[in-house]
Amino acid sequence: MNFSVFLVSFFTWLILTWSLDPQEIAIGLLVSFVVSVVFTRYYKIAFDAKFPVRFLKFVFIYIPIFVWEMFKANLDVGSRVIMPSMGLRPGFVKIKTELKSEVGKMILANSITLTPGTITLDIDGQQLYVHWIEVSGTDESSKKAIYGKFERVLKGVFE
Repeated sequence: MNFSVFLVSFFTWLILTWSLDPQEIAIGLLVSFVVSVVFTRYYKIAFDAKFPVRFLKFVFIYIPIFVWEMFKANLDVGSRVIMPSMGLRPGFVKIKTELKSEVGKMILANSITLTPGTITLDIDGQQLYVHWIEVSGTDESSKKAIYGKFERVLKGVFE
């Protein structure tokens, strides 16, 4: 059992249930124990001493950037729906990420997918294959428009 996974699971349980009922606490302890055993056995997840700092960076830096980029992408896709004259240039783009962490690459891929107008199709090593609603170019600076801000902040969080 990984004690740090147990603690994070249990505190998450307490926050989500908003109850100090002894039965809720007992179930939360049991569920947290099972989660920590499963995660330790199959996923090799451990929270190190840098976890609180990384978590704070993720919540207070990455999440606001992601929400802002998602808002801008929603406006862009919405304007393309309302004004079809803007046109579309859809296409597939291969992106090379500098992220080494598997979790960082997964969050980058999910962030790209959750942003309207883009979807990550595959991750192959350091390459991400993305379908983009408006391919403005295949040079590296054009590709950075999709993932540049996300990657820069995720690199600070996970590496």
